[in-house]
Amino acid sequence: MIELALSGLAARNQVEVSVMYRGHDLGIGFKADIIVENQLLLELKAVKELDDIHLAQTINYLKLLKFKRGYILNFNVPLMKLGIKRVSI
Repeated sequence: MIELALSGLAARNQVEVSVMYRGHDLGIGFKADIIVENQLLLELKAVKELDDIHLAQTINYLKLLKFKRGYILNFNVPLMKLGIKRVSI
């Protein structure tokens, strides 16, 4: 969050996102880890390997947020560039 702010980017963390179903608010569906400039989702992980479930989760979040792109950032890797996965819908 500090680096994003120092870069001049507007970012929010742990953003509550409601789920709507047929016009009914079902309440908070999830908390987005980081939303940058109200258009990019950053999903943070610290896992041995990224799995299909992480991709599915991120795609669902993107759909609920009506965003086109996001990144899964896995911090449990020797080099950070190995832990970055771009997700677009």
